[in-house]
Amino acid sequence: MDLTTLAEVAGNLSVIGYGLAAIGPGIGLGIMFGKAMESTARQPELSNKLNTIMYIGLAIIEVLALLGFVAFIMKS
Repeated sequence: MDLTTLAEVAGNLSVIGYGLAAIGPGIGLGIMFGKAMESTARQPELSNKLNTIMYIGLAIIEVLALLGFVAFIMKS
């Protein structure tokens, strides 16, 4: 195998890795928003506090997705 073939294989694997890295935050966001909606339905008076906590969690989950994207860019 020459070096160009190895580079092409490594590039393809990094794309698959980023796709797998994006699945986790997507599932996490779905669970988080679902539980926030359920909590708001059970106790509507806490909706403002729940929204604040939910947006902090959203930011943390999105940072994980962005780290996967940055790792993909640095690899290729």
